[in-house]
Amino acid sequence: MEQDMQLKKQIDTMHLVYPTWGRHPMWLELRKELPELTEKQVRRIMHKYALYPIWPGPDTSKPHPGNAKFPYLLKQKAILFPNQVWCTDITYIKLPGGTVYLMAIMDICSRKILKWRLFNTMEACYCANLLEETIREYGEPAIFNTDQGAQFTSNDFIRVLQNHSIAISMDGRARCLDNIFIERFWRTVKYEDVYIHRYETVKGLKAGLKAFISYYNKKRPHQGLGDMTPDASYQCFLYSMQNVKTAA
Repeated sequence: MEQDMQLKKQIDTMHLVYPTWGRHPMWLELRKELPELTEKQVRRIMHKYALYPIWPGPDTSKPHPGNAKFPYLLKQKAILFPNQVWCTDITYIKLPGGTVYLMAIMDICSRKILKWRLFNTMEACYCANLLEETIREYGEPAIFNTDQGAQFTSNDFIRVLQNHSIAISMDGRARCLDNIFIERFWRTVKYEDVYIHRYETVKGLKAGLKAFISYYNKKRPHQGLGDMTPDASYQCFLYSMQNVKTAA
């Protein structure tokens, strides 16, 4: 067990420098210091502790066979205003002390990150609580889209959506592009912040993400929004809709 933990720490440390390495390049590098180490041992440790490379990462979208599934509602659907469709996903971030999970809820029309949170584990109740907080602050979307991960098909998560009469949309299996907007956000936040700063602690990561997501929402122009920021786009649409309602 002690040898396993030591090898885990070494792989964790190397992944901070080479986050795309799988078991084979990891083994080739490690055996320079540990000539008796086998590739099978490296594979076992990486699988046991979910020490996966960036692409693909740990399976944060693994479905639970007993949970309910819902159809995908966004195919060829025009998304024209904020709070029409929200989406969410979970990604992982490696730290020297282990792995943490980042969940974010995005308004698809404006690309605004409405709420986000770091978790040590991917418990469904934590995801449901974040969803409830987001609804309390921003109101109810017409449609909420997720993948078929166990957290999002859980009774806790589905109950929140149904209690607010929100239509539930789920990506098809092995169709990551259905949720492409938040997938692009993961790439942005990792390559423009996490991999550059190489955070050492959860506290440092949380502070860094808070600053970056504020920058992303308020200052980072988005080509898909006509070079507007997500915040400006969200507020502009809401203002326009309020004026239409007032005129009516």
